[in-house]
Amino acid sequence: MLLMATSTLSSNLAFLSISKAVLLLLLFVFSSSATLSSFDRDFSITWAPERVKILDQGRQLQLSLDNTSGSGFASKNKYLFGNIDMQIKLVPGNSAGTVTAYYLFSESEQHDELDPEFLENVSGQPYILQTNVFASGKGEREQRLFLWFDPTQDFHTYSVIWTPPHILFLVDGIPIRRYANKESLGVAFLNNQAMGVYSSLWTGDSWATRGGLDKIDWTQAPFLASYRNFSASTACVVTTNLNNCKQLWAHSNFNSNSDSDKQLEQEQQQSLDWVKKNFIIYDYCTDAQRNPTPPPECAFN
Repeated sequence: MLLMATSTLSSNLAFLSISKAVLLLLLFVFSSSATLSSFDRDFSITWAPERVKILDQGRQLQLSLDNTSGSGFASKNKYLFGNIDMQIKLVPGNSAGTVTAYYLFSESEQHDELDPEFLENVSGQPYILQTNVFASGKGEREQRLFLWFDPTQDFHTYSVIWTPPHILFLVDGIPIRRYANKESLGVAFLNNQAMGVYSSLWTGDSWATRGGLDKIDWTQAPFLASYRNFSASTACVVTTNLNNCKQLWAHSNFNSNSDSDKQLEQEQQQSLDWVKKNFIIYDYCTDAQRNPTPPPECAFN
């Protein structure tokens, strides 16, 4: 089914135009695009440093999980708005019960968070990508989908384009989810807290694979996830406060409503419709038991 659905994706979806948000955010020269990202320089090991390897002169990082501990890392910078990319190769083989989380997070009581998590699986079964959005401490906005490729065989690019009008989650440049700013309806949005980039590899076998039915097979340990080519060169780095980032965005004239913008929106919507039709397996917006009345933002995402 996955291969058949993939073959129906037209070339304009496979090669989506570069988002105008990205072009505008290139003006934000808060992080250098002239130098390659280095895991030694740009990240801190936050959990179990003995289980984290930095390889290839800082160009790659590897997390490890065994029956003693998982591991994790975090960016040294905090950001407000921008395009955040990471290439990840996920845990191969029988990885049931393990979770690789790669997310943006603000360290505050009423935190903001953009949360992609990979719910890994038994050998030969498709991986599940779960995304969630927290704004001012409120989450419970999960969507889950099957990836249409094997994410353990090679690196793939997982991106978040975070702008004041909306947030896009992308896989290899293909939009898979849009979360619109609906503050006008009283729904909190993520525009008042800087967020860092985090990742961890940990045990989630109480819930992650088939609702916790498939437990971790520790004879397969250590489980390994690999990272490379982090990019936040178009993102606004927050140093002391948010005002510079907000002012730069306010002067960017983002909403030009040009013909090229309309074409981009149409291409994005085609991609989102394709993902929804073929790969979405759970959406909080359509969970009638959990949300008898869909949350107000659901009409726009």
